[in-house]
Amino acid sequence: MTYRISGQSVDFSLDGDLIHAEKVSLSITDNTAAAQTQGVPDGCLSGDVAAEGEIELSSKAFAIVNAKARGAGSWRGIAPVDLMWYAKAGEEELKVEAFGCKLIVSDVLDVDPKGGSVMTHKIKFLVTSPDFVRLGGVPYLESALTQKLTG
Repeated sequence: MTYRISGQSVDFSLDGDLIHAEKVSLSITDNTAAAQTQGVPDGCLSGDVAAEGEIELSSKAFAIVNAKARGAGSWRGIAPVDLMWYAKAGEEELKVEAFGCKLIVSDVLDVDPKGGSVMTHKIKFLVTSPDFVRLGGVPYLESALTQKLTG
């Protein structure tokens, strides 16, 4: 039997703490476009990029992040953090990194009064670092574009 990566396989690291999320998303917007000469495609133009996501946490996991907010003096006072998601099952391996993520509480409570599932909290994040995102260790952006920004 071959083991495959599932949602149960994925945990993430936030500022050195390993946390299990109920649900995670990370989306990249890349506004690269086709260049045109007299209305005919003729190469491509690099566009601006952005990345953001959302992490849904149980109350138990949310308490870990809340402790970081307490240490920073407020939720908005949490400095941007690097996030890494990792999973390995059988021969499959996944590693996704997002850099300089600014955390923003989006859904303070998500309660199902019928029970049967944990109460959750959602934290949105915005990727703010020129290091941007790496997929399996490979940067999304070319180094020539970011090296002058990262020093």
